[in-house]
Amino acid sequence: MEGRIALVTGAAGGIGEAVVRTLAERGVRVAAVDRDPARLAESVERLTARGLEVTAVPADVTSAEDVERAVATIEDTLGPVDQLVNAAGVLRMGEARKLTDQDWADTFAVNTTGVFNVSRAVVNRMVPRGGGAVVTVASNAAGTARTEMAAYAASKAAATMFTKCLGLENARHGIRCNVVAPGSTDTPMLRGMHHDDGAISTSVNGTPSAYKVGIPLGKVARPEDIAGAVAFLLSDEAGHITLHSLTVDGGATLGVQ
Repeated sequence: MEGRIALVTGAAGGIGEAVVRTLAERGVRVAAVDRDPARLAESVERLTARGLEVTAVPADVTSAEDVERAVATIEDTLGPVDQLVNAAGVLRMGEARKLTDQDWADTFAVNTTGVFNVSRAVVNRMVPRGGGAVVTVASNAAGTARTEMAAYAASKAAATMFTKCLGLENARHGIRCNVVAPGSTDTPMLRGMHHDDGAISTSVNGTPSAYKVGIPLGKVARPEDIAGAVAFLLSDEAGHITLHSLTVDGGATLGVQ
C-alpha cells in the first residue's frame, strides 16, 4: 500500500481517525476529510507530528459542491486518489414513529447521501485510470433490526447496497467496492447512546428487553479493529474481493449478516 493516496471521510474522530492512522502507518498518503475543521486540525497535527503523511481537507459530505471542490483539491495537490473510505456517520436515536423530520433528514444526509456524493466524485475520476478501491463503513445494524435505531439502520442499509451496486457497475474498470460492517465499537458514538458509564458492559452483555444479544467474544471492538478490516479490503491482498460486506462485531449478530 506504500505510496498510494487515500481519501478518508469522518476523519476527525472515532473509526475514521483510526482508519487514517492505520493507512498512514502503512505508507499511504492520506487526505483526511471532515466537516469539523478544528477537530480535524488537531487530529492531523497529532499524526503529522509522528511523521505520517496526512493532509487535512475540511469538507461537508452532505454538499455535492463541497465534495467536488475537496476531491479536486486533493487530486491537484496530492495526486490521483487510489483508495476511498466512506467513514463519516451520524446517529439519531429514537423510536421509528417518533423520529422527527430533521432526525431522518440529517441521518440520511450524512450516512447515505454523503456516501453517494463522495463515491461519485472519486469513482468518476478512478474510471479513466482503470482502477481503485472503495470501502464504506456501514454497520451490522444494516442487516439486523435494532430498537430506537431505525433511521441509522435504514441509512446504513442504503449505503451498503449503494456501495455494492457501485462495485457491480464498475468492476469492469478494475474498481473494487466493499463494505465493513462494525458492531459496537468503543467510540464517542457508542458512549453517547447511554446516559451513564455502562456503554461497554451493556453492549457486551446485551439487552434482552431490546431484543439485542450480547457479544460472544466478550468485548467491544476498538476503532483499530475496524481500521484493520478496512485496510485489508483496500489492499492488494483483497484484490479478488468486491461486492462483499465484512462484519466486524465479535459475533453479535451470530454470523447471520
